Amino acid sequence: MKRTAIMMISLSMLLNGCIAQKQKEVPVTDFYSIEANTITGQSVKMGQYKGNVLLIVNTASKCGFTGQYAGLQELYEKYKDQDFLILGFPSNDFLKQEPGSNEEIAAFCTKNYGVTFPMFEKIVVKGDGQHPLYAYLTSTQTNPEFEGEISWNFNKFLISKDGKIVNRFDSRTKPDDKGLVQALKAELVK
Repeated sequence: MKRTAIMMISLSMLLNGCIAQKQKEVPVTDFYSIEANTITGQSVKMGQYKGNVLLIVNTASKCGFTGQYAGLQELYEKYKDQDFLILGFPSNDFLKQEPGSNEEIAAFCTKNYGVTFPMFEKIVVKGDGQHPLYAYLTSTQTNPEFEGEISWNFNKFLISKDGKIVNRFDSRTKPDDKGLVQALKAELVK
């Protein structure tokens, strides 16, 4: 009986240690202080977008969801005059579905989907080398309501005009999804 209790305590300590190690420290706690490079290499702070509603999307050119670029562009065109921006962050994290260079990605998006919303350099959205933006978006510390690892390409985060994460949509949620559009409209009128 005593041996079982000791084993249970040891197991509990081990599990707690694993859970503690799994939660990453997030060095950035202010969305607007996060920096990223545009697809052409210009460094920008998210603070540049203060006052805009943002939809942040991790993208890929060779994915079953790549066709969402068309819907994202349509959504952007429809609401861009209402202080709305989509920020696209290419990533090669899922089955190497974004193998191209930044120049190739930019050309692909323009040629195939007419993308005019801001695109950024290819980044890591999960695991080792995760970009600070995605550490912020997925952390329990900074995003307790919508936290969790990026599951696949075309995950979407809706950011309010004051830099708060107000919603998250998975890859299967298309840009014209009723729930996504309603959440976007609700933020635009605030």
